[in-house]
Formats: sequence, C-alpha cells, structure tokens
Amino acid sequence: MNRIEQAGSFRIGDRTVKRLGYGAMQLAGPGVFGPPRDRDTALAVLREAIAHGVDHIDTSDFYGPHVTNQIIREALHPYHDELTIVTKVGAVRGDDGSWNPAQDATALTAAVHDNLRNLGLDVLDVVIMRLMGEGGDHGPAEGSVEPQLTALAALQAQGLIRHIGLSNATPTQVKQARGLVDIVCVQNQYNLAHRGDDALIDTLAADGIAYVPFFPLGGFNPLQSQILSDVAATLDATPMQVALAWLLRRSPNVLLIPGTSSIAHLRENLAAAALTLPDQAVAALNGIG
Repeated sequence: MNRIEQAGSFRIGDRTVKRLGYGAMQLAGPGVFGPPRDRDTALAVLREAIAHGVDHIDTSDFYGPHVTNQIIREALHPYHDELTIVTKVGAVRGDDGSWNPAQDATALTAAVHDNLRNLGLDVLDVVIMRLMGEGGDHGPAEGSVEPQLTALAALQAQGLIRHIGLSNATPTQVKQARGLVDIVCVQNQYNLAHRGDDALIDTLAADGIAYVPFFPLGGFNPLQSQILSDVAATLDATPMQVALAWLLRRSPNVLLIPGTSSIAHLRENLAAAALTLPDQAVAALNGIG
C-alpha cells in the first residue's frame, strides 16, 4: 500500500481522491507572485508528489498569475487519468501583487479560459468559486452568491466545467449555493487554531460533500503551540505532521492540500497519512482551538 493511501479516500463529485493531496500555491514566487526562485525544483516537487501517489492537486490561474498552472502543465502534462486538478476563480492580481475581486460573468468566463489554456485542458474537473469579502484580508462576508454561480453554471452547461465548489464562504452562502447548483466541495480556512467551521464540516459530511481546509498549517502565519509541540515530541513526529493528522481524524470528508516548494517538506507532509494519534493526544490538541 502506498503510504498516503492509509489516510483513505473521499469523493469530489464523480472523482475519488486520496484524502492527502497537494496545494500548488507555493510554487509561484514570493507572495504567490511572479516566477519561482528555482523552476527546476518546482517541477521536481510536483513530480515527487505524483510519485508518492498524490491524485488531487489544488491550484488557480491567479497564482503567479499564470505561473503555477504553467508549471503544473510542464511537469505533468499529459495528465494521468487518476489525477484530479481543482482550480479556483474569482480574483485577479494587480501589478503590485494585490489580490483583487473579479466576480462578474465576464471575469469568471475569462478566468475559466485562462485555466484551461495554461493547464492544457479541454475541461476543468472542478472549479471553485473563491468569494472575496471586504477588507484587506478579503475574509468571508455575507452576500448573495447567485450571480457568480449562475455564470459558472453557464460554463458548466457549455462543457467547460465538470463540477463546481465554493471557497471562503459562510454557512449561509453554502446553503444558498447548494440551492442553485450541485456543490461538490467547500474550501475554507480551518486548522487546529481556526475552528469556526466545525458545524459546517459536520453538515457537509452528512451529505457526502468534501471539505477542503485551506491554510491547514496556518498559512502565512504557521501554527505555533506548546501543546502541539509537546504532542509531536511524544509521537516522534513534527508539529506540522501532527496538525495534518488531526485534520485527517477530524472527519472523513476532510481532504488536505498542504503546499510546499520543498521536496523534503513534501515528504514530511505526506508522511502524516501514516501517523496515528492516540485519544489522549487528540483531546489535548482539541483544546488548542
């Protein structure tokens, strides 16, 4: 058995993927902007992920922009049949690297075609509508999602998209979206220290819908906790491996996409699939959130 198969699998629409995948955001340059410092290493990380059995890659054409998808295409195209590539739309990058909303039908149509072209695909497996709230961090904010999902549904009807997901969404928006289209996954911020979606995860699990936490290791502000470090020491594991193992144990519908630009860190992350957390460790970790 491949090591990451020990974490099990779950469905995204009509695709079954291993629960431990790979997020490609860090393959772009600093600040997810511009080219990577070492393109050869970026290519090698992707090929190493596939060699270890990863069959779920998360990306977006606004990473770079365009850079990450072009690297994925160079490294892995033609793609093997078992690989599911999930991409996001809903933002564009400013010349200064800023993240700016791009949520009208024209912008979303352009984004889908950019993803198709740069990934070298005729149809996208899953397109996630990344909502952009107000404020500098663009965190979740209430508001209708009907205009965006109507635009994506039209592209789905054209055969350019197989499945639709939602990101950075509130529970109210998820409920509204599910009344408009078939939502196959929700991608929100969630980790040991950021647990606001506990109820949403359970609701989605009951309906067989995947939940994909972004920033599973804290993102731009990595998780830091003495409890996490202590548990890791007792298990002869790294704190990040323990944080990933906790997420895998949280619910069977949780799919992980930790990102890295390092082969060594990639291997460490994937090894979390084989890490078993004792009940007392889980209880201690639950106290962090």
